[in-house]
Amino acid sequence: MNAYVFPGQGAQFPGMGKELYNSNPEAKKLFDRANEILGFNITDIMFNGTEEDLKQTKVTQPAVFLHSTILTLTLPDFHPGMVAGHSLGEISALVANKTISFEDGLRLVSVRAQTMQKACEINPSTMAAILGLEDNVVEDVCKTIDGVVVAANYNCPGQLVISGENKAVEAACAKLTEAGAKRALLLPVGGAFHSPLMEPARVELAAAIDATTFTTPICPVYQNVTASSVTDPIAIKQNLLIQLTAPVKWTQTVINMIAGGATKFIEVGPGKTLQGLVKKVDRAMPTEGIS
Repeated sequence: MNAYVFPGQGAQFPGMGKELYNSNPEAKKLFDRANEILGFNITDIMFNGTEEDLKQTKVTQPAVFLHSTILTLTLPDFHPGMVAGHSLGEISALVANKTISFEDGLRLVSVRAQTMQKACEINPSTMAAILGLEDNVVEDVCKTIDGVVVAANYNCPGQLVISGENKAVEAACAKLTEAGAKRALLLPVGGAFHSPLMEPARVELAAAIDATTFTTPICPVYQNVTASSVTDPIAIKQNLLIQLTAPVKWTQTVINMIAGGATKFIEVGPGKTLQGLVKKVDRAMPTEGIS
């Protein structure tokens, strides 16, 4: 059974989507429609912008979403057995399995990006990748640090991203290095995603999710906050909102998708990050990328 997975923030690159736009008339229509919905020409930034231009959260999230979903919607033979997305990628997954429309997905991503950007500006904050420690060791160290710092992305065995206030993340990195981490690396991100510091974004995102029509999907989505198979539109809505301040359980998601019958993981969108993470969970699992 094919499991389709969709990347999140960090997968963007200059020129993304340009070849698809130029070679596929249906894709061109969808990109042009996206410019109308967003009220600015995101295609100009995607196709011609610099890495720095693409790093702004309000640009990055729609850009990655558009690359993934437009690729998916123009695939000639798309029959997913299950889907999942990493953080932002969960909204791409919900378009892919027909829980929400392309237009509604883009509107949600835009609100999510803008509200998260505002939350980042309220609280100076960051994230760091911790390599080479057991998850429970990282969790325990975070609990001993003054200030807000929490486990945010359980990416694969031995790779956990922490998120929180600048000083708290730096203190945690120092302590985790002492505890034996191979690396404790500050990430070039705008703020503390998937942490309590995203709480200011909740009200606006909740209103946007509530105003969006969610229908019964054509296949299950394995959601970040539960790492389990979900098909009920009401539960999908709730989990999507909780995801804002809760960790991404990607390791457990991959394990559960394999247990649920996945025989191949296909990453749709920019980059190869998720293929690499799947291989770190199960080296023998076949993976493929469509970009």
